[in-house]
Parts: sequence; C-alpha cells; structure tokens
Amino acid sequence: MKGRCASLLFFLCLGLSQSLSAASVVFLNPGRTHEPFWASYAQFMQAAAGDLGMKLEIRYAERNLERMLDQAREVLQGENRPDYLVFVNEQYAGPEILRLARGSGVKLFAVNSSLTPDQQSVTGGTRERYPDWIGSMVPNDEEAGYLMAHSLLEQQARRAYGQPFDVLAFSGVKQTPAAQRREQGLMAALAEFPQARLRQLVYSEWNRDRAYNQALQLFQRYPDVSVVWSANDEMAFGAMKAATELGRKPGRDVYFSALNNSPEVLRTYLDGQISALVSGHFTLGGWAMVLLHDYDAGVDFARHGGKDREVRLFMALDRDKAKRLLRHMEQQGYDLDFRALSLVGKTSAPDYRFSLEPLMK
Repeated sequence: MKGRCASLLFFLCLGLSQSLSAASVVFLNPGRTHEPFWASYAQFMQAAAGDLGMKLEIRYAERNLERMLDQAREVLQGENRPDYLVFVNEQYAGPEILRLARGSGVKLFAVNSSLTPDQQSVTGGTRERYPDWIGSMVPNDEEAGYLMAHSLLEQQARRAYGQPFDVLAFSGVKQTPAAQRREQGLMAALAEFPQARLRQLVYSEWNRDRAYNQALQLFQRYPDVSVVWSANDEMAFGAMKAATELGRKPGRDVYFSALNNSPEVLRTYLDGQISALVSGHFTLGGWAMVLLHDYDAGVDFARHGGKDREVRLFMALDRDKAKRLLRHMEQQGYDLDFRALSLVGKTSAPDYRFSLEPLMK
C-alpha cells in the first residue's frame, strides 16, 4: 500500500513540476473577439499550445490601439508576468510595446507585422538595443497581394479579349504593414496587365460593413468595374453584398478576390462567387509557439533559419485545396501534430519547415 501511495505521490509531483515549468505566453491579439480571422488565428495558437504543453493567454484589443497598449502595460509591468509576450506591430505600436517591456524580464516575439525598417532605425533590430525582443516571423504579404491580383487580372484579361477593364481595390488599415505590403503585391500585378485600370483604392479597415458602404458608392461611380481586389475576406463580402444589391452577380459579372480561411470564405469560393482565394497566415501564431517552445527548451531558433524570418505561408487555393483546408478547419485541434515540427532532440534538423502543406493532407 505504501509503495502504491509513494508511486502516486511521485507522479503527482512530476505533473505539478511539469505544470509549473511550462512556458507561459501572452498574445496581444489586435483583432476583435468575434472577428473570424483573429478568432481562428487564436484557435490555431491554442491548439499548438495544448499540443506543446504550454500555457497561453490571449487578450483581444478589439481593434483599439489604446486598449492594446494598456494590455501590454498590464502584462509587462504587472505582478504575474509571463515568460513570453507575442505582439503585432498593428498601427505601428511596436516601439511603445518594446519600451514598456524594458526591464520586465519578459521575452518578446513579433508576428504578422514586425517593426518597419524606419522604426528599427530608431529601436534597433531583434536582440540589439532591446535584447529581450528575441525574434519575429511574418508571412509573405506582398506575394499574397500579388497572387490574388494576378489570378483576377488574368481571368478578366481572357474574358475581355485584350480590351481595357476597370478595377477597384479594398485595403485594410492604412497604418498596418501587412496592408501596405499586400498593396505592393497588387501594384506589381497591375504592372503586368496594362489593360487593367485601377479606378480607386480605398481603406476599409478590414471591416465588412465599411467596405459595403464604400462599395455602394464606388460601383455607381464606376459602373464598368469588372474586377474587385480585397485584402481580406470581410471586405470582399461587404463589396459583394453591395454588388449584388446593385444587380451585379459575383463570379459572373464581377470577379472578386479574398484572403483568409474562414469556413464562410472557403464555401463561397467553392460555390464560385469568389474567383481568387489565398490563405495560410492564420497558422503563423501557431508556428511561433513552436519556436518559443524550442527556445524555452534550449534550442535557439536563430541557429535554425534566423531570428527574423519571412515564411511563405500564403498559398493560392484551388477547389481541392479549399476542400482539404475546410476539412481541417472543422476538426478538433486541426488534426495536427505540432510536436512533429519541433527541433528539440533533432540534432540533424537544419531548419523549421512551416507552411500550409500539413493542412492540405
């Protein structure tokens, strides 16, 4: 009996020890709680944290810069500080978050939008003036903007038989690096199609209702528009609603692009109303958790691909890929083994291999 009790006590203590030593992470989510993209982003991070044995807390800023900075201050200067803080340089908030972190002992990691070159000329880069800012990881936003635009323009060019055609563009928050880089991709694609005339680019701040109200005016101002590029799915849905109300048929009269991974956008693409769909960056927070897990275990990701990395996560989807991604989105924990991507104990592994491919199986 004593032996059984001793064994039970040993395993209880082991479990407690592992719980106490689990790396703790706070993610400052710049989006809204019920915003499809940022909600799925958080879910993917939670799936990674659970699989990797990490503690993750997510705080939503609800698209409010002051709220995000207040949350950063509370996390970094409060009593119960995490081991790591993951943040986004939304609305150029990065330098202030770094300043708040000074002397906190919390390690910082930037995702999705890192500090711009102009900002880093003042703050320094990772592991420089702010040594606890240990790394960053961003997706290939410019390529995403290009992939959407090129697909749309190519489809319309075939339909227009060389004749000029009109284009509208809906971008996100003007002060967000991700939006700016997606616009750069759009402009690169437009340069390849001289017959495409960009009538207007507006900033819809990633918001469906704002894009809807803008599109109602724009479609009437430019009645011959046949291509609509949107930097995310919410804005695409707003523009599509406006087009439909004005008697235009998405996927037939007007080609629309979208970017994201919600079941809604995947199904809309599969039914033909969206003509070009790109996805992948919702996984980035989960991959960041893998890097932090390994760093905490003594495997520095800087030696396996660099402390700052741009990962080619965005992928143009076809119908088969969209179906496969939708199937994973609907499964508990995305049916992924995040530990398989860790380099802990894998001395021969040269680098991390993050992509959307695991969700294409």
